Amino acid sequence: MYIAEQLKKRNISEYLLYMWQVEDTLRAYGLDSERMANEYIPFFQLDEEKSELLKGWYESLIQMMREEKAEEKGHLQINKNILILLTDLHVQLLKSSKHPFYSAAYYKVLPFIVELRAKSAESQEKNEVENCFDALYGTMLLKMQKKEISAETATAIDNIAKFIGLLSDYHKKDKAGEVEF
Repeated sequence: MYIAEQLKKRNISEYLLYMWQVEDTLRAYGLDSERMANEYIPFFQLDEEKSELLKGWYESLIQMMREEKAEEKGHLQINKNILILLTDLHVQLLKSSKHPFYSAAYYKVLPFIVELRAKSAESQEKNEVENCFDALYGTMLLKMQKKEISAETATAIDNIAKFIGLLSDYHKKDKAGEVEF
């Protein structure tokens, strides 16, 4: 909750990836808030009040996951909404002639996106921005598992990360009313 609040203000893409990780963490703990309170929350070394607030946040996310049938896979609607928001911004930026740097960054990563989409039918059902997030999240999971990442994949992920970072910067500017289309 505390990390999420900071990330949401600082970088919407990092926030979204973090929230996907929270969803997976909740699944790993069997969507059991008591187990989270006993086994996971203590790692944060929070005082009792903050621990209770964090437990409450996890409980609300667990409830949403159950209501939205995201217990085993998928994402919460609140996270899907952020992805929709970023996708809409992405489309606006591409349509606008006022942002050639963004368009150039997109066309630089497009071959990587096409390659990702060719690897699975599931990827083809998603939009390009979601494909990028899937690639970043998947790579993050591989790194956490200490699995090897090929040089080609590392290059693709580096380019995708820069592109998504640029989209995040535009999101921040757009929220501040600093982007013209």
